[in-house]
Amino acid sequence: MPTTLLAQVDSSVGGKTAIDSRHGKNLLGAFHQPILVVADTALLDTLPVREFRAGYAELVKYGLLGDAGFFAWLEANWREIFEGGAARDHAIAVSCRAKAAIVARDERETGDRALLNLGHTFGHALEAACGFSDRLLHGEAVAIGMALAFEFSATRQGLLPKAEAARVVRHLATVGLPTKIKDILGTAPTLDRLMDLIGQDKKIRRGQLTFILARGIGSAFVETGVDTAEVRGFLSERLAER
Repeated sequence: MPTTLLAQVDSSVGGKTAIDSRHGKNLLGAFHQPILVVADTALLDTLPVREFRAGYAELVKYGLLGDAGFFAWLEANWREIFEGGAARDHAIAVSCRAKAAIVARDERETGDRALLNLGHTFGHALEAACGFSDRLLHGEAVAIGMALAFEFSATRQGLLPKAEAARVVRHLATVGLPTKIKDILGTAPTLDRLMDLIGQDKKIRRGQLTFILARGIGSAFVETGVDTAEVRGFLSERLAER
C-alpha cells in the first residue's frame, strides 16, 4: 500500500525489491511480484510538499522517456496535480499504465525496462555521494539526473536540440525541483567520487557504461558503451557551475 507519490507511480509497480549499500543504489535485491497494490491517492494530501515534489519527478519521467503528449500535459496541468483532484488521479493512472506496460514486456530488465532508469545513472551516483540522506531525496536526484541526461544528449552527443533539453530543465525547475549539481545542499561530491559511483551502476555490462539517453522529449533509448571520457568531461563542466 504505497503512501507517497513516488511509490504510487514507480516503486510499487513492477515487483523489484532492493536495498542500498555503501557501494551504490539498489544493488542488493530480488524480483517478487505483489498479489495486489492499493494506491489511495487521498493519502497524498498528508505528504510534505518536498516529498510530493520529489515524487513528481517520476511522473515527468514517463513523459520524457516515451510520451511527449503526457509531458506537454504535465507542463499545462502540474499546478492542479499538486493541489489534488482529477488531474492528480489522471497523472498517477497514466504513469502506472506506462510502467506496467514496460514491465510486462521485460520483467527482469534485460531490455526495455532499462528505459525506466532515465536520469537514474547520474541520480543514483549523486544519492550515494550524499550518503542516501535527506540532503537529496530520490526524486530530487532523479530530477537532476534527467536534466543531466538531456543536457548530455544534447551537448555531448548531438542527439537533440539544446532548446529541447532546456525545455525539460525549465519544467523541472518551475515546479521547484533541483536541476543542477550545485542545487544539492552541502559540499558537492568530487568528480572522482561521482565517476567511481557511476562505474558501479547496475547497468554496467562488461565494464561498459550504459546510459538512458534521449533523441527528444518522449524518445529515450538505451545506449551501451558510452565514452567514459565524455561523461567525465561533461560532469567536470557541471561541477564547475556556480
